[in-house]
Amino acid sequence: MVSETPTEFLHTIYLSETGAKNFDYPGAEIISDKIYKNLSDTVNPQGVLAIVKMPKYNYEEVVGKSNALLIFLENLQDPGNLGTIMRTAEAAGCAGIIADKNTVDLFNPKVVRSTMGAIYRMPFVSVESLDDAVKKAKDKGVKFYAAHLKGKKTCYECDYKTSTAFLIGNEGNGLTDAAADLADEKILIPMDGKAESLNAAMATGILVYEAKRQRMII
Repeated sequence: MVSETPTEFLHTIYLSETGAKNFDYPGAEIISDKIYKNLSDTVNPQGVLAIVKMPKYNYEEVVGKSNALLIFLENLQDPGNLGTIMRTAEAAGCAGIIADKNTVDLFNPKVVRSTMGAIYRMPFVSVESLDDAVKKAKDKGVKFYAAHLKGKKTCYECDYKTSTAFLIGNEGNGLTDAAADLADEKILIPMDGKAESLNAAMATGILVYEAKRQRMII
């Protein structure tokens, strides 16, 4: 992750005594293995830590991009899911991720690690009110789709070529009724077998890549 960090975000790099034998970061500070172990929250740390500035993004600029493809998250709790969604969003060409205040901290160490560097490249904003955030985006022409088991259409029957946002809910409970009702349309990901739902990150990937596929068609 340190190697993925843009230089403008790097403040200080620390290497453990063991890590200094494996990494070459000019100007890095060397600390004892014991102190390093106390600072790290992983079982098998690599030997390098850094103090990094937090990226900050403007909500209006993120949602106001031309033909923006956006992800709005409500009460997502699993750090690995959020990190995977950030990586997938970057790969699919999304303009940004908007998370409500009940979603896991975007700077949770597990989230940061699971983004594999995407946290430095994918714009994201945490908002107090999902309702207000959606209304502001709608004012900018964004159309909202809620991934929902009660969807009338499948996710393959809608047009995502213009400014589009997908509402994704909690891993166990999905979107609240209030959040789902904010959508212009509820959509369903078709499933065979006895599966009742998909992992939040998997569902997000299916939706944003369908949007990407449509936008690639000339």
